[in-house]
Amino acid sequence: MTMLSLSSSHPLSSSTTLFSTTTKHLLPPPSATSLRLASKPITSSYSPPPLVPNLIIPKSSSSSPQPQNLYQPFRPPPNPLPQKYKNLDTASIIEVLANRLGLWYEYAPLISTLFRDGFTPPSIEELTGITGVEQNLLVVAAQVRESIAESPLIEPETLAFFENGGAELLYEIRMLNTSQRAATANYVVRNRYDGERAREIARSIKDFPARKDEPGFGCFDYNCPGDCWAFWHYRLSREFMNPSERRSSALATALEVAETDRAKETVREEIEGKKEGKVDEIVKAAIKVPVVRLKMGEVAEATTVVVLPVSQAVEGENGVGRVPRECKSEGEFGVVVADEGWDRWVVLPRWIPLAGIGTGGVAVAFSNAKVLPWRVNRWYVDEPVLVVIDRKRREVEVDDGFYLVARKGGDDGGLKVEKGSILKEMGVTESLGTVVIVIHVDGKETKYHCSCMMTIALV
Repeated sequence: MTMLSLSSSHPLSSSTTLFSTTTKHLLPPPSATSLRLASKPITSSYSPPPLVPNLIIPKSSSSSPQPQNLYQPFRPPPNPLPQKYKNLDTASIIEVLANRLGLWYEYAPLISTLFRDGFTPPSIEELTGITGVEQNLLVVAAQVRESIAESPLIEPETLAFFENGGAELLYEIRMLNTSQRAATANYVVRNRYDGERAREIARSIKDFPARKDEPGFGCFDYNCPGDCWAFWHYRLSREFMNPSERRSSALATALEVAETDRAKETVREEIEGKKEGKVDEIVKAAIKVPVVRLKMGEVAEATTVVVLPVSQAVEGENGVGRVPRECKSEGEFGVVVADEGWDRWVVLPRWIPLAGIGTGGVAVAFSNAKVLPWRVNRWYVDEPVLVVIDRKRREVEVDDGFYLVARKGGDDGGLKVEKGSILKEMGVTESLGTVVIVIHVDGKETKYHCSCMMTIALV
């Protein structure tokens, strides 16, 4: 028997050998033709499949799970219940609350227990007689008391005071941190203040750090609630006219509630006017003019406003001179009455620079900001501006001050804002008035010029 030798340009793989072995009985018997072709190399038509590495196919984005809403409203942790209240059922809890059995700060956490059991404030009120407002007050006040009970700052007399009441006082100081709560609780109990005053004290403490640029800030101690409250009234007094009854009342309150000697001395000096000379020296050293951008709706939000007559700059010096000098409010509705007729007025928030301007205030309307002697950003150089002046202060005294003067020729009726040092070099000793504030049109930002000494704030 003749053996056939099949040759191939590629060695047969194991898969090919298996294929040949398992299928040879299906092949037809060799013929003469096939024997003649045996001498020629035979190439197999089968080639093994390429080795393809395992591919990681990402899932379709459509099949990815939708993000879940994980937001949950904040729920303060319940206060630890006293041992005698821990194993009460719902009926017993309602009985304790309805009859006020125990100390108020001990049964107050039971209200939170009813909330967790599905009760609503109206249903609790119906079952216990505790209104929804009182429920919230008791729960919050109990948490505040618990936070200060272990504080080393709390006085034993203060803690004893809250044994049988005082929840409304603790509720009002909830916005403070633990040390501030303890100090404020001591101060309120010591002086027998009510909830309304406790709320005002807490607000003054929260407001105090934001007033670091205000005059007299460093003379009041942030760690003393009375000093924070005194500074609140001290700052308020500077926004009233001097002299005035409201200013005197604010200073008297500040002196009464201040705790530290330095704070009391500062208030006394303000009452007696001993700082006037020192303040004048500071002002003469560096007088800055605030430049503000009036925001939309700012006048509507102001608690107090000032009404000023407006003179068009194109009318020049004569226009400023014709503006009414005496404007006052009369009657129960505060109707503004001028000593003579005038057809242009502007209502502005009673900012600090405008608080004491009195009857000498005039707003001069310019068509653009080119009238200002300092560098103006190009994006608002063409915006109209209001320059508010005080006609009672016409003498050119301070080199760093700014004054409104009239010159011959030029735009805007010849009116121009100039620095005091420039006017002195020109030999000018009197102006139309000292510039108090410069106001740009409605916009998004409030800007200041030359690190303004005065803080723009609403009364």
